[in-house]
Amino acid sequence: MNKQGGYKQTEIGRLPKEWEVVRLEEIFDIQVGGDIYKLNFSKQKNERYKFPIYSNSLENNGLYGYADTYQYPENCITVTGRGTLGRATPRFEKFNAIIRLLVLIPKANINIMFASEYINTRIGFRIEKTSIPQLTAPKLAKYKIPLPPLPEQKKIAEILSTVDEAIEKVDESIAKTERLKKGLMQELLTKGIGHKEFKDTEIGRIPKEWEVVRLESLINEVKNGFASGKRDENGIVQIRMNNVTTDGLLILDSYLKVPVPDNVNDWILEDGDFLFNNTNSYDLVGKSTIFKGVPFPCTFSNHFTRIRFRNNLVLPEIILYHFLILWEKGYFKSVAIRHVGQSAVHTKYLLKLKLPLPPLPEQKKIAEILSTVDKRLVLLRNKKEKMERIKKGLMNDLLTGKRRVKV
Repeated sequence: MNKQGGYKQTEIGRLPKEWEVVRLEEIFDIQVGGDIYKLNFSKQKNERYKFPIYSNSLENNGLYGYADTYQYPENCITVTGRGTLGRATPRFEKFNAIIRLLVLIPKANINIMFASEYINTRIGFRIEKTSIPQLTAPKLAKYKIPLPPLPEQKKIAEILSTVDEAIEKVDESIAKTERLKKGLMQELLTKGIGHKEFKDTEIGRIPKEWEVVRLESLINEVKNGFASGKRDENGIVQIRMNNVTTDGLLILDSYLKVPVPDNVNDWILEDGDFLFNNTNSYDLVGKSTIFKGVPFPCTFSNHFTRIRFRNNLVLPEIILYHFLILWEKGYFKSVAIRHVGQSAVHTKYLLKLKLPLPPLPEQKKIAEILSTVDKRLVLLRNKKEKMERIKKGLMNDLLTGKRRVKV
């Protein structure tokens, strides 16, 4: 890549003088996806297709079926007209599309990867004023994009695809590590390390040396946080629902400060404090984390319950891994009381929980093994974030001609 001279001012910004500005309708035939219910289904057919539903992703949100024919040819682009508006995905094989998708069929010699990347990063759609926000084909047709010479389009797409492939490999490593963690949690928290003798209990088969205990017998203190609708830049940090992930991580890249409450020491968090998300949406209620390693004072909102365990009996990490399994299995949803827009898990359901408890030395070994996997997950996710920032910078420069490529 190199920088070149020769730029011009256009209606969409400063571009290299060799580049054109075109409306999408000049280079694409834009159609609305078909209605899947009107397609001719035939289970005798061996051709399998997927209907992208909401996220415009064949891999993650598809509806499988069988059809006699494909509606659209290869080398097209689909753009979401509802939901996440304007998300573009290149299609390299024949496909079918539902009515929520707009289909861009090239009628000029254009690289669909280049066009997709530009649509994803640069188009600012004006949403239709209807009950359901949507992007229409006429609006999309009039949008203007830059058009470099075809060899330059291909080179830009090739560079960005290389970064995408690297990100995809990191995603695969993350998914593999997450599967490893789930398998290890299930194995270590029920069978332990190196046991040969087991016993049957009211919660299942566990090592003979382990006990079955109620959670309340392991607790020193339980306390709910405080509500605050006010903000104060000179106040104190309050941990809220968005600071905790579904896999038990405490994320403080961004946080809110609230006015310092009376008796603030009652809500100051200490290393090792366990936080249970008692109120959230139905799908997210029950997230949990452990507070540690934070260099500034923190409190917690009323959407959390703080639990301090008896450290001579149990490690908070062991309870966290048990809660992650329970959350994954939907236990907290099953005991939650549903309200309008949110659900709540009462403390009494936590206190009555029965869990298998290894001796403290074995707890430490289990926690060490699982924390090693957690550290790898953090490293992989940080790597992905860094690569996504790199791609964002490249897209900003390459798709606008700020940085030129050698063809």
